[in-house]
Amino acid sequence: MSARITSPRAILALLTGLNFLNYLDRILVAAVLPKMSAELGLSDFQGGLTATVFLLGYFVTAPVFSALAARYSRRSLIAFGVATWSVATALSGTAANLGMLLAARAIVGIGEASYATLSPTIIDDITPPERKGKALAIFYLATPLGSALGMVLGGQIAEHWGWRTAFFVGGGPGLLLAITCLWIAEPARRGAVAHTGIIASAKALLRIPQYRRAVAGYIAHTAAVGAFAHWGPTFLVRRFGLKLGAAGTYFGAVTVVAGAIATIVGGRWSDAALARHPGGPSHDDAATRRGTNALLKICAIGVLVAAPFTAAAFAAPAAWLFFAMAFVAELGIFLSTSPVNAALLRTVPPELRAASMAFGIFAIHIFGDLGSPPAVGLLLDHLHIVAAMMALPIVIAVAAFLWWPRSREA
Repeated sequence: MSARITSPRAILALLTGLNFLNYLDRILVAAVLPKMSAELGLSDFQGGLTATVFLLGYFVTAPVFSALAARYSRRSLIAFGVATWSVATALSGTAANLGMLLAARAIVGIGEASYATLSPTIIDDITPPERKGKALAIFYLATPLGSALGMVLGGQIAEHWGWRTAFFVGGGPGLLLAITCLWIAEPARRGAVAHTGIIASAKALLRIPQYRRAVAGYIAHTAAVGAFAHWGPTFLVRRFGLKLGAAGTYFGAVTVVAGAIATIVGGRWSDAALARHPGGPSHDDAATRRGTNALLKICAIGVLVAAPFTAAAFAAPAAWLFFAMAFVAELGIFLSTSPVNAALLRTVPPELRAASMAFGIFAIHIFGDLGSPPAVGLLLDHLHIVAAMMALPIVIAVAAFLWWPRSREA
């Protein structure tokens, strides 16, 4: 190919668009879960397993793609991932039983692992230091936007044309954009490319205290958010008697508005914090550690706000009050999106940036939302729905404790 996409803005736009589809496809199961469970005869625990197998495919292969990125073109690996998750999303709509559904969702996770691991490193390479927070905020703005549209489209399509159709619609666009990825001009990598093995990279990362703390807080955050997103529409249908289309539309609207506002604010706040603490020549000097602490404090403040409002949302006696409380909770939840990912990249030497994202993904999913959707599903099988969902604000509060800066790291 002679023509290449070289403009940093164009590359960021393409990767952001793909991230939008990434989260749209990811959230479709939650949007159609009540109808899908009814047709396939799934318990709540089994419904939660659909999220678990997706994440198994996701986190098991993330370190593999990180290692491959040291030797092969990142754009080709990303294109492979996008095509894989798009085909598997469509195949989800053909599932005749739990086993077929779980297999398709695991393959979706494999495809998304390639994309999520490598895209932030390309953005990091094409963005000057003073605009990294803004660039990451734009990229991660696709998280609430894609999730919201997935909720809206999934719920509406499932209500009017069946839950299987939602997966067919969701899987198509990614195939076109996968081809477009091959036109990205591979940017020069900042720093040397690490050719160390997976185990050696993991050991190096785990020796960095701020990286460990950033990931630990992200684990708790991801566990709560994953279960909240997976069971949110089901909660609305059962608790308030909303139709599936309405539940997805309203939940999606709250997510898109709160998520967009919080992600933009979080990105700008991150840039301002890093402007005050620009860092030194090393990833581990005092100035750089102060900047990382400033990023993690933003994350902690967000989840400190989110925890009580999440509890209030689940205890709300009416749907309108749930949405009001959930709006504030999601403001706090999404505030951390840009700063926590900036912290993961900032705490490590340049040659370990891809590994830092890959192992961050590995950790937050294996210890976070890998088990939280089926765990909440098990609670739903045995407890009142409000009591079962109250586990989530407790976990969000744990994230605040883990992220809050430690003076010894300043």
